[in-house]
Amino acid sequence: MIETTFTPPRDLLTELEPAAERLLNRHLGMAREWFPHDYIPYSQGRDYDREPWTPDQPRISGVAQIAFEVNLLTEDNLPSYHREIHRMFGRGDGAWINWVNRWTAEEGRHAIVLRDYLVVTRNIDPYSLERSRMNQLQTAYDHDDGGNVLRGIAYVAFQELATRISHRNTGRYSSDPVADRIMARIAADENLHMVFYRDMLSEAMKVDPSAAVCAVADEVIGFEMPGAGMENFTRKAAQMAKAGIYDLRIHHDEVVWPLLRHWEIFEAGGLTPVAEARREELRRFLADLDAQASRFEARRARSLEREAARAG
Repeated sequence: MIETTFTPPRDLLTELEPAAERLLNRHLGMAREWFPHDYIPYSQGRDYDREPWTPDQPRISGVAQIAFEVNLLTEDNLPSYHREIHRMFGRGDGAWINWVNRWTAEEGRHAIVLRDYLVVTRNIDPYSLERSRMNQLQTAYDHDDGGNVLRGIAYVAFQELATRISHRNTGRYSSDPVADRIMARIAADENLHMVFYRDMLSEAMKVDPSAAVCAVADEVIGFEMPGAGMENFTRKAAQMAKAGIYDLRIHHDEVVWPLLRHWEIFEAGGLTPVAEARREELRRFLADLDAQASRFEARRARSLEREAARAG
């Protein structure tokens, strides 16, 4: 990897604030008010002190349980994410801080509705879930370069799109209409969040395309899902990938490339030599990622064939 150090313009937030205000107002006009309690089948609830949780109670599959746990623990880490975006955007009292506060309030609902669903329906061990929440919040989350505004915008654009897809696929995989409805509602929020950050990066491309290209290359090459720090995440992510909830092919085809095309990263002209070099490195990385995704698909297909043969 080419080692580069880039310091964005000191007044970048000021330059982009009119766009942030416009996109925030657009978001407020598009966002639909909703209430977590409207999505929970409370009639299914029973007192845990009278009827303790047992492993035979969940109705969703083991992989669906894992996916719900990963998605919830990701949402649970909101205090860390709020700290990070406040560090990047929360200066002053204008559009940026208003966005930070609005985003945080909307994200908070996701953890509320997911936990209420899982606890009321007994679809996961509530004791293990709470222990995992405690561990996750104490582990926290720290973006490697939270002081770089453009890298922050790029990362959250990719992350919101990835989370939207993971949530939506988790709901479908659960085979539970209640869960599917909840995850569809959360995914709709995540999509609007992605659109805000996506279009903010588009505005940044107009201000400083070389800096934006470098930031995007950094984030694509170094990208990690926000749940990467949770306990046993690698194993859980592998199980989710095998189930097709979120895998390398989805990441390459449905997350990375749609945003790169939207930003016209490979069409941008007038770049500095450093930005040109980073773009070429990004091009090579994407080719390798595509090859990795194809190898994973082939391994998964062989594994599923073996499992089917044993079952038959």
